[in-house]
Amino acid sequence: MNSSFRPAFLTTLLFWLLGLTMLASASSCSQEQKEKIKDALPGGPAKAGGPQPTLDSVYIVKYMSAEPKFKDQIEWGKKFYRERNFRLGWFRNHELVPQAKTMLGVLNKAADEGLDPKEYKTKDFDKLFADLEAAQSDSTKRNTLEKEIDVALSGTYFNWASDFYRGTVDPRAVKTIDWQVKRNKIKLHKALMTILKERESTYPYYEFEPLHPEYDQLKKALAEYRALQRNGGWATIPATTKLKPGQTSPAVAALRQRLLGTKAPATAPVAATPAAATDPAATPARTVANKPDNTGTAVPAAAAPGEKYDAELVQAVKSFQTQNGLNPDGVVGGETLRLLNIPVAQRIDQLILNMERWRWIPKRFEPSYLLVNIPDYKLHMIENNKEVFDMRVIVGKALNATPVFSDKMEYVVLAPYWNVPYSIIDKELRPKLAANAQATLDRLDMEVVKGSGAKATPIDPNSIDWANLTPATWKYTLRRRPGPMNDLGDVKFIFPNSNDVYLHDTPHDELFSQAKRGFSHGCVRVAEPLKLAEYLLRNKPGWDMMKIEETIAGREEKYVSLPEHLPVYLVYFTSWVDDAGNVHFRDDIYGHDKSLAKEYFN
Repeated sequence: MNSSFRPAFLTTLLFWLLGLTMLASASSCSQEQKEKIKDALPGGPAKAGGPQPTLDSVYIVKYMSAEPKFKDQIEWGKKFYRERNFRLGWFRNHELVPQAKTMLGVLNKAADEGLDPKEYKTKDFDKLFADLEAAQSDSTKRNTLEKEIDVALSGTYFNWASDFYRGTVDPRAVKTIDWQVKRNKIKLHKALMTILKERESTYPYYEFEPLHPEYDQLKKALAEYRALQRNGGWATIPATTKLKPGQTSPAVAALRQRLLGTKAPATAPVAATPAAATDPAATPARTVANKPDNTGTAVPAAAAPGEKYDAELVQAVKSFQTQNGLNPDGVVGGETLRLLNIPVAQRIDQLILNMERWRWIPKRFEPSYLLVNIPDYKLHMIENNKEVFDMRVIVGKALNATPVFSDKMEYVVLAPYWNVPYSIIDKELRPKLAANAQATLDRLDMEVVKGSGAKATPIDPNSIDWANLTPATWKYTLRRRPGPMNDLGDVKFIFPNSNDVYLHDTPHDELFSQAKRGFSHGCVRVAEPLKLAEYLLRNKPGWDMMKIEETIAGREEKYVSLPEHLPVYLVYFTSWVDDAGNVHFRDDIYGHDKSLAKEYFN
């Protein structure tokens, strides 16, 4: 054999033997492995391969502009895809990520949030997914569908998330809603990246969950009230009812069913609404209308004997009154009767409107802040995310509504002057001042000054033409001196704002005993001003309660700056759920619910 031929022959023989070995090995493969090998061969039934398609800003803008419900989300779409160098977001290796199906399931349940699922069903994803599956062997068609589906899913998410996390109504665009609280600063493209597990976040975006527990509590209450509505609502109490504890009345049967869920006796003259159920806001024990017997069958609870307004029912009425902002005296009539007969449908709308307001709230409060809920006439002091105390407040009357806004408290003012607004000078004091200015001011413990603060200098009141005074000619300040007659009491709390609204004391403590406390000209009067002042100055060296009281007794105005500026929120919630799970409702004292309802439901 030729020596030059031998190596080539041996090489060929070696490859032939190796091929036999591989064929023998292949014959022992599992059927599944054989199918994989078959699919990998040219001409096999494998899915079309190739790289994942990418997008560009022109495609994104053109696609989203063509869909009216996506138009407002174009900027979020551009930010999202630009952040990822225009890679698809909802596909990995040509496969849809699980979050796509999760999101579509969330949209189907949008009604649970008080939202309309139809608003978010812009594209027929079932058809798009079916078309995609059918196009797997055609890489060009498949890539085209992947791009369309990806942008459609992103547009759908931004459409939903904008409503869910930021609100369906822009409160600052509707003047009558009156909401100047600072807005949340949610970046929806970052939220979507969290959902797709491309970034970490402390917020529950990845679960499509709300940001505030207060919202979630209202959502649960909404589900309960809708269940009541499906069961026929609740019993109506006769409009002429007037009940005191211990009395008897035919109306007791309906009242018992309304609050305790106990079916009225068949002989009762007043028939309760069929299938009426118990208002979750009405009873301390959250009693339900029907209880299961030992066989698991729902049976009516035992009827109350007679028509006596007994202790159990009195307690239920008192609980109802407390949870609706009334003094709990147990007497049924007047305001209590009116609130008992508000239809469940109206309460459902009220819950939804207040859920909407929680979407406007910043996604996280500061660790410590002061919050006043205007319709509840209540101040809450929060420290390190826990309430340390609350107190009653007086807010503006309807014609002088306390504005809804947020700011930061900077000063506590002890022994303050009260600067009289020009409107009061014009409408209430002008005739008396024109008749005898000095005598009027002496009687009211007031003075006229030029300038302000320590530089203020007294002015002879008789030198002013009070009869012909106008805002243009009024160059001074009319103020009441510190002391027992002062309208601001002993303390005021300043958070500088364009509304010229602040918290302060009042000499009229008797007004705090009223259930509805809309008496001021817009500022917020607090029931325990010294307690609040001591708390706010607790970290200010030298300013204990003794020093505070000494300063007030000296009747010389003193500004004390806070060690740290404290966030203040004046908000408007007419429904909420307390820590015990009780649902509270308050009257729409300024008509803000009504204004919001026009925007939200229409």
